[in-house]
Amino acid sequence: QVQLVESGGGLVQAGKSLRLSCAASGQTINRNSMGWFRQAPGKEREFVAAISWVGGVTLYADPVKGRFTISRDDAKNTVYLQMNGMKDEDSGVYYCAAVRDYGPIPENDGTSDSRGYDYWGQGTQVTVSS
Repeated sequence: QVQLVESGGGLVQAGKSLRLSCAASGQTINRNSMGWFRQAPGKEREFVAAISWVGGVTLYADPVKGRFTISRDDAKNTVYLQMNGMKDEDSGVYYCAAVRDYGPIPENDGTSDSRGYDYWGQGTQVTVSS
């Protein structure tokens, strides 16, 4: 069983940067593909970025390509989301998620389906002010 705790959210000005962390416990996540999702008020949860458990394969949603970077430090059992050049539309609750052991990134047509993730954190609020 994997427990995930996000941190690093907060209020940030448009154009600035923020880094989110997702700390895992319960087991090592070096065999889990990981993802970040976000949900704005009144909207559905949407995919942001994902990283595979092996090979360092990454996947990004079109709105964040070139601005956000997902990375992982398996020695620290932590996944990160570096967010640069932030925009108002980046505001929302950001969730970290993990795929079952040895599972690939659940990819379909360039995005990742939240139903393919088995473990979820509680989320961290990110608010971008213009």
